[in-house]
Amino acid sequence: MTEIVHVSAPELVTYADDLAGLLAETVDEGSSVGFLAPLDRQTAAAWWRERAADVEAGRIGIWIAREGGRVSGTIALVRAPLPNARHRAEVAKLMVRPSARGQGLGGALLAAVEAYAATEGITLLILDTESGSLAEQVYRKAGWTKVGSVPGYAADPAGSLKPTTFYYKELVAP
Repeated sequence: MTEIVHVSAPELVTYADDLAGLLAETVDEGSSVGFLAPLDRQTAAAWWRERAADVEAGRIGIWIAREGGRVSGTIALVRAPLPNARHRAEVAKLMVRPSARGQGLGGALLAAVEAYAATEGITLLILDTESGSLAEQVYRKAGWTKVGSVPGYAADPAGSLKPTTFYYKELVAP
């Protein structure tokens, strides 16, 4: 059974090596999540550990999906830093291990973040993803609204510039 948990900064450090494996697998299979291939696990683990200070300060929230003691997915909520943007946040780094895809885990992680954001008074979420990626199906199914695409916005893991599609979702506080 999969469990989705919101992790603290110390827990993030504890899970950094497992999250590094997830990140490296995700990049190696071609998903555009901000890194170029090949991504070594030491670099990926260091990147996760560096997020701990932002988690501790409340600037980022990170959720993990665990199954059998192993991280099978993750998602982040990045709060807007400016006073006039406290009502919005960005959803980032939605990743599901290739072996766990197609079972609704991406949608479950997204729903967990949306529910948390609503309880925190966040009324607008934004995200971006590589245009034409399978992730777009997850976002559309979850009721996100496509804003548009920007050509050549980010490089895929192979280094080729690809278009990126932006989405938003309005939330209602419970």
